[in-house]
Order: sequence, then C-alpha cells, then structure tokens
Amino acid sequence: MARSSSGESVLSRVVRIVEVFDAETPALRVSEIARRAQLHIATASRLIEELVGYGWLQRDADRRVRIGVRMWELASRASPALGLREAAMPFLEDLHAVVGHHVQLGVRDGDEVLFLERLSAPGAVINVTRIAGRIPLHASSSGVVLLAHAPGHVQEKVLAGPLRAYTPHTIVDPKQLRGLLADVRRGGVAVCRGFIDVRATGVAVPLRDADNTVVAALSAVVPNDDNARVHIPALQAAARGISRAMGVHAPRDGSQHFSY
Repeated sequence: MARSSSGESVLSRVVRIVEVFDAETPALRVSEIARRAQLHIATASRLIEELVGYGWLQRDADRRVRIGVRMWELASRASPALGLREAAMPFLEDLHAVVGHHVQLGVRDGDEVLFLERLSAPGAVINVTRIAGRIPLHASSSGVVLLAHAPGHVQEKVLAGPLRAYTPHTIVDPKQLRGLLADVRRGGVAVCRGFIDVRATGVAVPLRDADNTVVAALSAVVPNDDNARVHIPALQAAARGISRAMGVHAPRDGSQHFSY
C-alpha cells in the first residue's frame, strides 16, 4: 500500500478524511476536510476525488462534500447491529406508543454508548441523543446499564476518568459511580435523573442474548418528574420480547459487543 513521506499509508489518510464528518457537520468544503484531517489540501483533494468516483463521498451543488450513498449502502448491508435493530423495532414501536416520549436502542462501543435507533414524538421532552450518535457510558441510562455489565477492564478505564459533567446531576465521582453500577446489576434498571439535561430522566434496562450476556440497552427518555419510574415494567417487558426475538449469540471475546 502506497505510503506518504511520513510513512502513513493511503488507507490511513482515507480513514481520516471519512471520519471528519459527523451529525453537526455532514457536508464540508475540501479545505475544511483537509484541515480537520490534518492533510495537505492537494492530498486531500486528490483522495476526495477518488472517493467521489467510487461513490463513497459525493459533492453537493455548492461543491461541498458529504458521505456518499454507496458508503451508506455498504454500511447498512454489512452492519453487525442490523439483526438487533430488526428484532427490536416492533417492540420499540409498541413501547413508544406507551411511553409517548423517546425510546431508544443502544450498544456499547469501547467506552461510549452508540445509539442504533430512536423513536420520538412532537412535543417530547428534550433528548440530545440521535441515531448513530455517541455519549460517554457514564452519562446516560443506556450507558450506565452497559457499563454495569461491561468487562472489568472497561469499567476501570471509565472510572479512572476523566468523567464529563453535563449537568450538576451527572455522576462524576468514581466511588459514587461504582455504587450506581452495583445497584444497576442488582436491580436490573438504571434511572438517571438529569444526567444530560435537568429536564429529562433516562430509564434503561439490559437486553440479553441466549447466553444471558448483556448485548444492548433499551431506554426511555421522559420528563424528570415523579412518574419516570412507571415506565420500568413496559421497558422490561419489551426487553424480554426483544431478547426472545433475537434468538442468537453475541461474541464473548470482548472485541465487539453487538454482532448478529
């Protein structure tokens, strides 16, 4: 594989280009891509043109660049989380009808929770998560559930910090967080009031595979009031249904935690 004078491969540079796009900046000009990817603009321009040719990137009418349909197609077709999402959707829809605010499906990827699906409604309480969005494990109910059942080395890495405080209610004290994780393992539910926004409460339960391994988290984001816990039975019932519908096994080698 061709390498630059610095020894960096072409593939490494392509990955840097692709990873500059996010939900806040889905389209960028070549100069901005080069700056964010820390590439010379001529190198970035050449690689972008090749990626456009393959359909991995595309150009808008104003010449801004965004992720191409071909990349979306490949990612959707090969996604290791596709089976989980398909199994969960009927139960998510029923749960959403009961909750009336937000319901979402998340998996652990490293020390973050990655959201595979979210259903919402007009007028629902504020919720910063989005499909394909990420949040640190300690900061959301889904993340807390996943962290509580993560391998010990993952827990210790997160507990070692730094732990970002989104609001005064986000738990950033390692000892307090460790206690919360133990409570979640015992009780089977995480109720996180005002962790990300003081107006919202996250309530989450684990999803287990046929080996009883926690592979995902099912959560609702509802108003931060005395009624938040009333949704726990519906979440637990939906989680049992999804787990039955999956009927497959998750890997145990720690390299990935949502393969179906």
